[in-house]
Amino acid sequence: MTQYRKTDEAVAALSPEEFYVTQQSGTERPGTGKLLNNKEPGLYVDIVSGEPLFASSDKYESGCGWPSFTKPIAPAHVSELRDVSHGMVRTEVRSAHGDSHLGHVFEDGPRDRGGLRYCINSASLRFVHRADMAAAGYGDYLDQVEDVA
Repeated sequence: MTQYRKTDEAVAALSPEEFYVTQQSGTERPGTGKLLNNKEPGLYVDIVSGEPLFASSDKYESGCGWPSFTKPIAPAHVSELRDVSHGMVRTEVRSAHGDSHLGHVFEDGPRDRGGLRYCINSASLRFVHRADMAAAGYGDYLDQVEDVA
């Protein structure tokens, strides 16, 4: 079993924006994330710990300005916390092992796919293409990622 964890080396390798988002619970500007328009098949993992978070097959275009997913690929790798910042009540999403701030989950997703929208910052994610998943240690998740986007 792979051990996913936050390391000083991983945090030190973050760009300023990645650090702001993951370590200081920041938010990237809408429409600017490097993975927003990615339609390739693969796996989205925590940029800090490498833990698998979302499958490309669960990504959809919500129009909100951030990558949106209907569910996590491994629910145990995602923590949901009450967030009362900015004068509103929301549910924050963090990686369970890396403790990275990922974004928020809302109940306005596609009804036919569970009704949730995981609104996630690109800066908190690293994308692993399906063709590279086995070599990168994510072969156990291949059956959850479609062959074509």
